[in-house]
Amino acid sequence: MNVIICGAGHVGIHAAEELASAGHNITVIDQNHERIRRIEDTMDVRTLCANSATAVALRDAGAATADLVIATTQNDEINLLTTSIANAIGAGRTIARVHHSTYFEQRGLDYCNHLGIDRLICPEYSTALAIARTLRNPGAMAIENFARGRIEMHEFPVSKNASAIGVALADLGLPQGTRLAALTRDKMTFIPEATTVVEPDDVAVLVGNAGAFEQAKKLFHSNQARRQKVAIMGGPSMAVWLCRALRERDFSIRLFEINRQRAEALAEKLDWVTVIQADPSDRTVFEEENLSQVDAFVALLDHDEHNILGSAWAKSMGARHAIAVVQRPEYLHLLQAVGIHRAFSPRVVAVKEIEQFVDTGPLRQIASLAEGIIDVYWLHVGEKAKVKGNKLRDIKLTPDWMIAAIQRGKDTHVPIADDTIEINDTLLVIGRNGTEAKLRKLFAPG
Repeated sequence: MNVIICGAGHVGIHAAEELASAGHNITVIDQNHERIRRIEDTMDVRTLCANSATAVALRDAGAATADLVIATTQNDEINLLTTSIANAIGAGRTIARVHHSTYFEQRGLDYCNHLGIDRLICPEYSTALAIARTLRNPGAMAIENFARGRIEMHEFPVSKNASAIGVALADLGLPQGTRLAALTRDKMTFIPEATTVVEPDDVAVLVGNAGAFEQAKKLFHSNQARRQKVAIMGGPSMAVWLCRALRERDFSIRLFEINRQRAEALAEKLDWVTVIQADPSDRTVFEEENLSQVDAFVALLDHDEHNILGSAWAKSMGARHAIAVVQRPEYLHLLQAVGIHRAFSPRVVAVKEIEQFVDTGPLRQIASLAEGIIDVYWLHVGEKAKVKGNKLRDIKLTPDWMIAAIQRGKDTHVPIADDTIEINDTLLVIGRNGTEAKLRKLFAPG
């Protein structure tokens, strides 16, 4: 595949490294001579020192016949313009990285449709959702976030006093838009059927539309704990998305921002959050705010070192969990050694999204519920699918598979039994490892 990457910053370089190592032909465009020189010295890719937001530069780079053009500069408008021009001159597909929520959430205008862009990615948004999943389920594994937060899937132990215990799934009355995707019992993981009865000490994997998920979870997992206390250091856009993701989920949030003007803006925008103009890594502030009692300390500053030191110090002072955001992925494997519970790199998140977009195969594994036993798959329904037009209730899936979510156009939801499978649907499938060929034959033959 011929890929043009516009912008040789953190995301652009990391994307070039990963895609080149996967065997794709890469061209990198950037206006900075020094960046281009460093790439030429360290990578086997084609380079062009030019302004990517011009048709001349894009044509010189080969955009007219490129399979994919990715714009990853720090400027949203340049990225939007670059990918729009690339589309106009013949590029196969385009991805634009954006930072501002107005563009990403497409407020007031469908920018993708208007500009001919195939995908907008926002690493800050995706990273905020990943952190939120970790905080919402401190003792659980977040399996996968599907379709920008509209679908949730989590693994958690069934509480001993859960109302679901001893009841067959068919009689449980799960809220519409939720499904029990898998159960682990006596170290064996399986896909439940309508007659399956939940037992004490089971571990459940629940999938549901975001609005119904918490209601369904209460059937399996008691939620009588106190409100979780979260302290956030720094107020960038990622902090706003994180606070929104945690809203109305039994979290007490304090957001610390040093800049007065930014703190005032955040306080107005996030009226359910306590915004404090101070540095939480200052010992006096830390002690006055009793931050040693927080359940999670999250560092979101723009400086890796400050985030690492602040999180590690908060953990050493008593914070239950410490989470740091770092741009340089080479730091990630070092952080647990200094007491940091989890670390997230927006650069890595962005490249994973790009890699998923590049992978055009009809079936790919995206997660594992039980290594070598039950996996999570992304599946595109082909034109020759044997089950096209069929209702889910008429398709024999269990005990090998279950469809956890359907994405059709802009709509993504957890299906009910009367939902049909249509050509070009994207499915989130929970399946038994080793049955991929059968799954592909059923949904994506040829």
